[in-house]
Amino acid sequence: MSRLVGLMVGRENTFPQPFIDLVNQQGKTDGIAAELASLGGNGELEAPPYAVIVDRISHEVPYYRAFLKSAALLGTAVINDPFWWEADEKFFECTLARKLGVAVPRTLVLPNKDYIPDIDRERSLRNLKYPLDWERLVAYVGLPAVLKPNTGGGWKDVYLVRSMEDLLSAYDGTGQKTMILQEFIDWQDYVRCICVGRRHVLPIRYDPRLPFHERYQIHRPVEGQLRDQAIRDAQTLTEALGYDMDTVEFAVRDGTLYAIDFLNPAPDFDNFSIKEDNFRWVLTRMCDLVLSYARGEAVPPWRGEQRWWRYVRP
Repeated sequence: MSRLVGLMVGRENTFPQPFIDLVNQQGKTDGIAAELASLGGNGELEAPPYAVIVDRISHEVPYYRAFLKSAALLGTAVINDPFWWEADEKFFECTLARKLGVAVPRTLVLPNKDYIPDIDRERSLRNLKYPLDWERLVAYVGLPAVLKPNTGGGWKDVYLVRSMEDLLSAYDGTGQKTMILQEFIDWQDYVRCICVGRRHVLPIRYDPRLPFHERYQIHRPVEGQLRDQAIRDAQTLTEALGYDMDTVEFAVRDGTLYAIDFLNPAPDFDNFSIKEDNFRWVLTRMCDLVLSYARGEAVPPWRGEQRWWRYVRP
C-alpha cells in the first residue's frame, strides 16, 4: 500500500519545500514520504503512486483536475475533493450559509452579459427575462454594492459600484463571466480565517484595502468573542462544504460577522503574506492532516457521509 504524498502547486515558492521536508521528517518512521507530484498522460485504470495528493493548482490547469478525479476514484485521498471543487460556486455558498445560520450579504446572481457565438438570443435564451429589471435588483442589495465573479478568487474582476451608472458600466465589461451582485458591508473590522482539516481555524485580522503583502494584520490579534464566533462560523462552513484546506473571510459590521468569501480551496500559504508564525501553524496542521490520511487513521470527508445537504436546517 502506497504511503507517498504528492503535492501539486503552481507559482508559489515558500510553502512547497518546507511542507515536503516536514512530511518527510514526521512521516519517516511510518515509511511516509512526500514529493512534488509528477504526471504526464495517464491511463483510465492506471493507479497513481500517491496515497494522498494536496492540490493547490488544478483550478488553473484542467488536465490536473481530470487526473485528480480519476485518482480519487482509484483510491487516492485528494485534498480538496476535485468533484465538489469544480461544482462549487459563490452564489450557492451564500444560499448554503443562510441555511446554516451564518450571516452573508444580500446576494443576487446575474445573467451573463455575453455568450459564446452559438448562443442565439432569440432561441437559446427563451427562459431569460430581458431586459433585466435593474431597479428591482439594486433595491434588494442596495448601493454601494460589489460585483464579482461567481467562481474564482484572488480579488480578480471585483468591482465596487456606487451608482447605477457604475454598475451598468462594470457589468458591460464582464463578458462571458457569470457575476454576482452583493450588498456592500461597510465594515468596522475584518477577519480572515485559515482553515485546515475542517476543525483547525486560525483567525487573523485582515485589511483587503491594503497592498497584498500588508493585508494580514498580525500586530492586532483576534481575541475574545470575535475570535470565538469567527472560529465557529468558519468550522460550520468548511464542515458543510467538506474543505480540508480553505480560507473564510468575515466583514464585521455592528458586531455581526458576514461571510464575504469562503470559496478558497487553494488558500494563500506563502510566508511573506501570512507571516512566519502563521506559516508555521499552516505547515504543522497540513502535515498532521496528510499524515493522518496516509496512515489510514482518517478518511477524506467525501469518502464518508459528508454531504452539504446533511447540514442544512429543515
